[in-house]
Amino acid sequence: MRALLVVNPNATTTTERGRDILVRALRSQVDLEVAYTQRKGHGVELARDAARERFDLVVTLGGDGTVNEAVNGLMTFDTGAAAGRAQERPALAVVPGGSTNVFARALGLPSDWAEGTGAILEALRDRRERIVGLGRADDRYFTFCAGMGLDAEVVRRVDQARHKGSTSTPWLYFRAIAQQYVSTNRRVPLLTLELPGEPARSGLTWMLVQNTAPWTYIGERPVDPNPRASFDTGLDVLGLLEMQVGSTARTLAQLARGADPKGKQVLRMHDLAGFTLTAAKPIAFQVDGEYLGECDKLDFASVPGALRVVC
Repeated sequence: MRALLVVNPNATTTTERGRDILVRALRSQVDLEVAYTQRKGHGVELARDAARERFDLVVTLGGDGTVNEAVNGLMTFDTGAAAGRAQERPALAVVPGGSTNVFARALGLPSDWAEGTGAILEALRDRRERIVGLGRADDRYFTFCAGMGLDAEVVRRVDQARHKGSTSTPWLYFRAIAQQYVSTNRRVPLLTLELPGEPARSGLTWMLVQNTAPWTYIGERPVDPNPRASFDTGLDVLGLLEMQVGSTARTLAQLARGADPKGKQVLRMHDLAGFTLTAAKPIAFQVDGEYLGECDKLDFASVPGALRVVC
């Protein structure tokens, strides 16, 4: 089996010695080549080239951003087949190397890179794979979530803090949420949800889209606003109307303790094949925890049977 290991050199949970151990372990089972990402978006190019050169497997070492880039590289390589033809692409294996590792944990892998490596080696020996569906926002694929509004603004604030030297911790995210909530005009509805054949739902101030559950983790605690979301179904959404202090605090508390968010300000929908979100003005958006800028319209689609993953 021919495999490419895509390494983010800034992976937070591994040292150079740890990476060497990982490489030796993988080489005991596969014909391995190693490539290091050098800039934002480089992982897309590396995975696309691996698909073009007919590699059997792409392994990532990094966080969810590294995984997202590899997935987009695999999915955007033109195999001449439909997007859902997973067998036409290299399989994907994920070694957790970031601060949260939502996708790896959603697959049932340990959050520790060494234990995750052991699980992947065992799965390779036993030829254990599963096929997962993905989400797509315009031409960008995502593995577990996308968002327009509050969460994307929080991701932007966290990225800015990290570039200034802050460490990614739950406290950093809590601080960013508080800062963004204070600065947001919470009474101005920006978003409209359009479903095929149905009346548009307007008046939304934030929209979260999930391709699987959970949405994210606070340490070891999963945050799971749409617990029925699954790699095997369509997309689930959570939308909020006016973000008044009392109702929003109640919703956030429900999320933090693992309860289903409820209330008049909450919109939830399950197993959607596709929909469009439009904004009254350009608004921040993110996929898989990566801030991608601002836009005023996104077409979302569920892509079933998209990718083979080792798990």
